[in-house]
Amino acid sequence: MNNQTAEVKLPNALRNLLLAAAIAGGITFAAGLFFAPERIWPAFLMAAYFTLELALAGIFFVAVQYVSGARWSVGIRRIPEAMAMLLPLGAIELLVILQFHPQLYPWVRGGEHLQGFKHSWLNLTFFRARAFIYLVSWLAFAFAIVRTSRRQDRDGDPSHTRRNVRLSACFLVVLAVTLVFASFDWMMSLEPRWYSTIFAFYDFASLFLGGLAVMILLALAVERLSPAQFLLTEEARHDLGKLLFAFSTFWGYIWFCQFMLIWYANISEEASYYVERLRGAWGVLFLLNLLLNWAIPFFALLPRRAKQSKGTLSKIALIVLAGRCLDLYLMIMPPFAGSVPLAGVWEIGVLIGAAALFALLFLRILGGAPLVPRRDPYLAESLHSTHA
Repeated sequence: MNNQTAEVKLPNALRNLLLAAAIAGGITFAAGLFFAPERIWPAFLMAAYFTLELALAGIFFVAVQYVSGARWSVGIRRIPEAMAMLLPLGAIELLVILQFHPQLYPWVRGGEHLQGFKHSWLNLTFFRARAFIYLVSWLAFAFAIVRTSRRQDRDGDPSHTRRNVRLSACFLVVLAVTLVFASFDWMMSLEPRWYSTIFAFYDFASLFLGGLAVMILLALAVERLSPAQFLLTEEARHDLGKLLFAFSTFWGYIWFCQFMLIWYANISEEASYYVERLRGAWGVLFLLNLLLNWAIPFFALLPRRAKQSKGTLSKIALIVLAGRCLDLYLMIMPPFAGSVPLAGVWEIGVLIGAAALFALLFLRILGGAPLVPRRDPYLAESLHSTHA
């Protein structure tokens, strides 16, 4: 039992490196406000949205496990729970943009003359109100689910599990609706004349694919840094590898559907999005995006042994994580960068700083509870099934 509650001990050198990276990211952002505001705000949006998506992926994973009655994931549930508790960080970063620099969106600057429904929908006051509703609803469910899970550590009451099943079912319905509108608001309205009816599905696939990659990397790191060696067993790695393989394929399917339908229809309002991203150096990144997020994970994770191998799984998760960053870059940056992709100190510094801050806060949150839900009624079954 002592192993189950052991704290994750981060080496001082690594902790100091993460702290230095987080501070450097903050300094980069502050400097960018004065020297390169036209580049720092899109970079900050990328970092904020990525942080928000990782946290949402964490609570989505937990909710799906509760609703489906899954047992295998109980032993590693603290990882996605800690990710979910970083929703406030992503929410604050996004609200900073909406409050202090909404001009990032061209329809706020008045550069786009929208008509009909778009004109009514893309109203700054309504835009901010919707963002507040999305974020508050996600935060409320995330805190309720994680709080209930941790209460079970104290009293072992199985009614907490039943309560979380109900909360999770409600959350999944709310997320399905709000994420659609949030994707349209925060990503698609960067280019308000462009539209895609399946963009929200694409954004969800990207969200969970990136979240799975980070979840795998964090679980492997926690296993290495803590005495709880049973945290991520071979069969649990295999299940996570299967999920990564499946959602990489799902992402590739949605990517192809969106691209093929727009290319085939050749409607100017839709095709302009891809025309811009297939020119010059953007075209290289466009193809690299498909390679990192689908082609490499698909073929590398086909063998069963690859899904169980720590080395292979961590490498593929890193590749997917890099692909997710590139995918988000391609979603946000082309309208601001012009014909040549820009990836300098402003973009890289802010993203690295946000990632370091995410890692530091994740470890702090993870240390606030036992590494496994020690009184969950299905923990023994989970450990038995994963060791089998």
